[in-house]
Amino acid sequence: MRIHHHWQGLANEARGASVAMGNFDGVHLGHQSVIDLARRPGADSGAPLGIVTFEPHPRQVFAPDAPPFRLMNPEARANRLAKLGVQHLYELPFDRALASLSPESFARDVLAAGLGIRHVVVGSDFCFGKGRAGRAADLQALGQAHGFDVTIAPLLSVAGTEVSSTAIRQALTEGRPRDAAAMLGHWHRIEGEVIHGEKRGRDLGYPTANMSVDGLHLPRLGVYAVKVDILTGPQAGPHIGAASLGVRPMFGVNRPNLETFLFDFKGDLYGQHLSVAFVDYLRPEMKFDGLEALITQMDADCARARMILSQL
Repeated sequence: MRIHHHWQGLANEARGASVAMGNFDGVHLGHQSVIDLARRPGADSGAPLGIVTFEPHPRQVFAPDAPPFRLMNPEARANRLAKLGVQHLYELPFDRALASLSPESFARDVLAAGLGIRHVVVGSDFCFGKGRAGRAADLQALGQAHGFDVTIAPLLSVAGTEVSSTAIRQALTEGRPRDAAAMLGHWHRIEGEVIHGEKRGRDLGYPTANMSVDGLHLPRLGVYAVKVDILTGPQAGPHIGAASLGVRPMFGVNRPNLETFLFDFKGDLYGQHLSVAFVDYLRPEMKFDGLEALITQMDADCARARMILSQL
């Protein structure tokens, strides 16, 4: 998959795609249904499959002080879209200039002249252009005027619940990763680089891979059974483990981060990229009377995580 961070001056091979357009935060089942609709006309015409999205997320531009809400960072979103067979990811730089374009200008200058799209699929709740003035039906009319087809995808429900990033965030907030996965169509994952931490886990016999969670909506803080993919480096591959998401109350007031212990693993992961999938919530964060009690609990957490993960 090729990632494009602009919409002007694209090479010919990057133009003419059949695209799905939206923010795709989480790449959930609703998003996947939109992508599948974009895949069909491309298969018929030979057009590559593309995604048009925006980076940073528009909400970060218009409400920069709002609490973190993203389910995925750009790296995780790109990895998930690549697995779905997307060939071109157009991450349009979202700023005040792009936001100020009228619906007409966006359709004409960005989609038609810039990207040269053949077909675009959007959800029925899609809005675009200055002040979110354009609606999905408006895009259909503009597509006719500027030479591209538009399909409007209906919203998707699972077990009577509308699939949305909002519903997935709620499930994660409540410590229900399996319910979130039912709407996502995959495990919820946090992806990123392994960074240096305070190395307390190593001293306790539980060396962990530390990752930043800045800018992300946090699932319920606590300990999880996790599946882990090492994405880069000589030890790349799948693993299982237990992870602690939180502020480590045993050791004072700390910034939230993700610490993952990989079962039966030896090696140095600093600087490598991991994908940590949340499978089951085991318990909340706790403050123990001492290190011995903490280690005893960690032993129990890992035993329980192994049992859960062995049943997948």
